[in-house]
Formats: sequence, C-alpha cells, structure tokens
Amino acid sequence: MPAPQLPRGRVYSVDVLRGLIMIIMALDHVRDFFHASAMTQDPLDAQTTTPMLYFTRWVTHFCAPLFVLLSGLSVRLMHTRKSTAEISRFLLTRGLWLILIEVTVVSLGLTFNPLLNVMILQVIWAIGIGFLFLALLVWLPWQAVLGLGILIAAGHNLLDYVQARPGFQPGVLWEFAHQTRYTFYELFPGHGVIVIYPFLPWVGIMLLGYGLGRVFEGDVDAGRRKRTLITAGLSMLAIFLVLRGWNIYGDPDPWAGSFYAFMNVEKYPPSLLYACATIGPGLLMLAALEHTRNRVTEVAKVYGSVPFFYYILHFYLIHALCVAAFFISGYGVNDIVTPNQLFLFRPPSFGYPLWAVYLIWIIVVAILYRPCRWYSQYKQTHRQWWLSYL
Repeated sequence: MPAPQLPRGRVYSVDVLRGLIMIIMALDHVRDFFHASAMTQDPLDAQTTTPMLYFTRWVTHFCAPLFVLLSGLSVRLMHTRKSTAEISRFLLTRGLWLILIEVTVVSLGLTFNPLLNVMILQVIWAIGIGFLFLALLVWLPWQAVLGLGILIAAGHNLLDYVQARPGFQPGVLWEFAHQTRYTFYELFPGHGVIVIYPFLPWVGIMLLGYGLGRVFEGDVDAGRRKRTLITAGLSMLAIFLVLRGWNIYGDPDPWAGSFYAFMNVEKYPPSLLYACATIGPGLLMLAALEHTRNRVTEVAKVYGSVPFFYYILHFYLIHALCVAAFFISGYGVNDIVTPNQLFLFRPPSFGYPLWAVYLIWIIVVAILYRPCRWYSQYKQTHRQWWLSYL
C-alpha cells in the first residue's frame, strides 16, 4: 500500500477566520428557519427590533464578504503552486460548477422543493461568477487585479445615482450585476431564478482578496504581513466612520437618528460602507490570528478547511431539523406549502424565541464537527481531482 501523501500547505489564520465566519453564518440561517418573526419582521428595523435580535442579524454581516474575500485570497495562493494556464482553466470549470451547484443542490437545500421552481442566486453563485472573471484576470499582474478590485468596490455605488434618476428602468443585466429587486425571472415554463447577490460588487471583493493574497506568499515575513493587515483594516474602518458619519458616499440609504440606523448599511448589494465595516475588522482578525493557537482556533480551523462541504451540509441539516420541528409543533401536510413563500415546511406562523435559535445553532454546529473533521483529514491525504471541486 503506498504511503499517504503529505498534507497540502494551508494558511492557519485564513482557515481559522474562514471557520469562524462559517460558524457565525449558520446562526443567520438557523434564525431564518426557526425564529418566530423571521418571515414577518426585519431584524434590522429600528422600530421593531430588539438589541439582541439586531446583534444576531448584524454579526452575520461579516460572513459573506469575508467568505468571498478569502475565496479570492485562496486563488492567489493556489496561483503560486500552479501555472497561469492551469489556474485559469481551473477557475473556469470551478466557476461554472459552483453556479450549477447553486441553482440545484443549494436551492434544493434552501427550499426543499424537488421541482426547483425557484432557483436562488446567492453567495455560491457570486463566487462562481467571480471565478469566471478571475479566469481571465489571473493573466494580469496581481497589482492590476487589486487595483480593479478597489475600483469596483469603491466605485460601484456611483451607479446608485443613475438608479435614482426619475423614470429609470433597470433591465435584467442591471439587476444581475448591481441592484436586486428580488424579481422572478422565468427561464422556462414554471421555473426561474431570483437574484439575491448581484455579482458586480462581489466580484470587486473577490479581486481585493486576490490582491491581498500577495502578503501571504512565502517571501513576505509575518511582521510585514501583520503590519499590512492592520493598516488596511484600520483604514477601512476609518473610511467607514468618515463617509458614514457625514453621509458623504458609499451607501444608498443615509442614516439619521440612531446607532441602529448608523450601522444598517446595505448588503444587497454590498455597499462600499458595508464592505468597509465588515472586511476592516476581518483584516484585523487575520492579523490577530497570525500567532494564535488554542482550542477554539483548532476547532474553527476544521470548519474553515472544508468550507464548501460545510456550507452544503449545514443547509440540509438546518432544513431537516425544521421539518422535524414543523411536525412536532402540530403542523400537517396542508401547511407544507405557503403561498408566495419560497421555503417548504416554513409557514410564517411557525417559530421559536431567540434563545431557542441559539440553542439549535449550537446543536447544528456541533453535529457538523465530526463530518467536517473527517473530510478535512481525507482531503489532506488524498489527491483525487474532484476534491478541488468539493
């Protein structure tokens, strides 16, 4: 029997941060399926929310932008081990694969509708589109890719002024690229898509991650990397405070009157201020994790080393638990489908208090630990080509 191959080189701090945001991400999705007011109330609405509910929703804002940023960063690190032609081909096929998985496997996990009448374009689709762009852009110097990322992330909110003009009529491309209106686009009779993550600003964040990956290459020492991360993180927070404080630019909805309003920045699409408020602290966390080793980071690393595997499993597990709770709560087969509701087994009247949401979240994350650890170990000692796609 041949000896197992050595584990692939990974960046500990990147895996830990990715794992932490994957854990937090599950909290938001558990809230969607289990909180009593998830289908009837905006948790960020200052008029109806509570401090704990607001925090529960807002803390999960870190997940998507850091997930996408670290995806771009991982591509840069992969580029140091593969030729440009190899990485370009991989990104093309992986990008198309992720889009296919989004409209099939992920949409099914979200809705539990086997007919897939509605396919939902979320973060996996956005990453897939980002990979398609990077398949072309990896031929450019990393500085050019970083510059383009900064331009998109900082400049896409200029399109808000175009959208605000009287009589402006957004087309399909506008909604797919910049600003979602949650419109159902029929692809063929009875089946279509809804865009939740317009791709343009997410591509910008991925390109930022690709450029950031330069400081994680082997010729950059830990001290320089840490200084760069701290400087960039504090700069993004300063940009957020200045632009948001004076309502200058960077978010389509000016704030007024309360801390809730001040922090309620636009996620769909991710505004410049949303990106600064989430990625800035994420960079500071990366710097802090440079030399941090403890039980918490070891556990987080397990989830962060198999993010796609975890992402798929957690949706199916959460929804399966929701189905069980649905019947336990006394609902019947006549309640499975709710008109104008995407998720099956999730009527608006169903749900539990927020403390129960946290309890279910802990159970979900705990259940997924052993499968994720097994798959992480399997990936470290095997080299099948398909492992790069899962």
